[in-house]
Amino acid sequence: MNKVAVIGGGASGLMAAITAARNGAGVCILEHKDRVGRKILATGNGRCNFTNLHQEPICYHSENVLFPWKVIEKFNAQQTIAFFLELGIYSKNRNGYLYPQSDQASAVLEVLRMEARRLGIEIHTETECREIIPNKKGFLLQTDHGSFRVQKVILAAGSKAAPSTGSDGSGYGLAKQLGHRLVPVLPSLVQLKCRENFYKSIAGVRVGGSVSVYTDGECQAKDTGEIQLTGYGISGIPVFQVSRCAAIGLYEKKAVTAVLNFMPDFTEEQFLAFLKKRIAARPQKTAEEFFVGLFHKKLSALWLKLAHLDPSAAVGDWTGEEVLALARLIQHFSTEITETNSFEQAQVCRGGINTEEITDNLESRFVPGLYFAGEILDVDGLCGGYNLQWAWSSGYVAGKEAAGA
Repeated sequence: MNKVAVIGGGASGLMAAITAARNGAGVCILEHKDRVGRKILATGNGRCNFTNLHQEPICYHSENVLFPWKVIEKFNAQQTIAFFLELGIYSKNRNGYLYPQSDQASAVLEVLRMEARRLGIEIHTETECREIIPNKKGFLLQTDHGSFRVQKVILAAGSKAAPSTGSDGSGYGLAKQLGHRLVPVLPSLVQLKCRENFYKSIAGVRVGGSVSVYTDGECQAKDTGEIQLTGYGISGIPVFQVSRCAAIGLYEKKAVTAVLNFMPDFTEEQFLAFLKKRIAARPQKTAEEFFVGLFHKKLSALWLKLAHLDPSAAVGDWTGEEVLALARLIQHFSTEITETNSFEQAQVCRGGINTEEITDNLESRFVPGLYFAGEILDVDGLCGGYNLQWAWSSGYVAGKEAAGA
C-alpha cells in the first residue's frame, strides 16, 4: 500500500489525508499542536464560512497569477458543498457565503475528524517534523517523536497567520531544506495601523464606506462595506480585502495611504448638492445638530474639527468653500498607513512557497513525491470563504495525486 504522510492537520491537511485515504493510500497526519483543525474553529467568527458561491479567478491571489484557478477548477465550490453534505453538513446560504446550518465551525471540524477515523487515518499530535529526507524508497521523516518512512509527503503546514492555532511558518523551513524558495510572507486579511493621532477619539465607530489603498500615489485596490474605526487605525472586511496591497507597499518601502469615502453611494456632485439641500432645509441648525441621523457623533465631531468649523455655529452661515471642503473631507478622507497588524491578528498571509516551482497537480518540480497544499503556498484569497475553498481544493488535488489516483 502507498503510504502518505501529511504534515499539518489544518483544513488542507485534513482534506488531503481524507482524499488520499479514499483513494487507497495508507495515511498518517503529523500535527505539532495538541489537536488537529484548531484554525477551522476560528473561521467565520466561529461559524465557519466554508466556501462561497461566487467564484472567479480574481478571488485568488498569487505572484503566479493563473496558478490558483487551475487548482480550484479541479475541486470547485459545488464539489465542496457536495463533499460536506455527504459528511453531514447541510449548508446555509447568506448572500453566497456558505455556512453550516448549525452555524458552528466545530461541526465542520468534527465531521472531518469522524471521516478520518472511519478511514483509519493515523493522527499523531504534538509531533513536529524536523526534516524530510528523500531516498530511493520515498522519504524518511525525522520528528521529535521518532522517524516515519513513507512513499509520499504532503506538506500542508500552513502559513504564519494566527500562529496560536499551529500556523506558525514552520513548514517554510522544511520546504527550503528541499530547495524551494519563498515569495516574501506578509500579513493579509488584517487590520491597518494609521499615523494620525485622532483615531482614539473615533474608536469603536462602525460606518459604511469604501476603502482605497494607494502606494506612491497609485491606487492598488478598493473595496466597500462596513469600516471599523479603532484606536490605532482601520479594520473591517473592506480593509481586510485591500490589506495585502498595503502590506506589499510597506514591504517595498513605498508611501502607503488609504482613502476612505464615507458616502460612496453619491458622486461628488450629488453629495455636495445633498449637503446644500440639507443646509437650506434647516439653516438655523448648529453644525453639531446638522449631522444627527447622518453620521455617528464621534465622526461628526472629527469632521468639524478637521474642517475648522465651530460646532455651535449655524450651518446657514457656512460659506460655499466651507461646504465644499467638508464634502471633500467626508468623501476623500486620506490617512497614512504605517504598518499592518501582526501575523497574530492576520487571517492569512500573502506569499509562501513559490508556485512556479510547483506543478498544477501540486507536486514539487524539484522533489518527486513531495506535494503541497493550503496556505503554505503563495496563494491567498479574498475574505468570505475563499481561503477555506483553497484549502479544500488544494488538499483534494494533493491527496488524490499523492495516492496515485
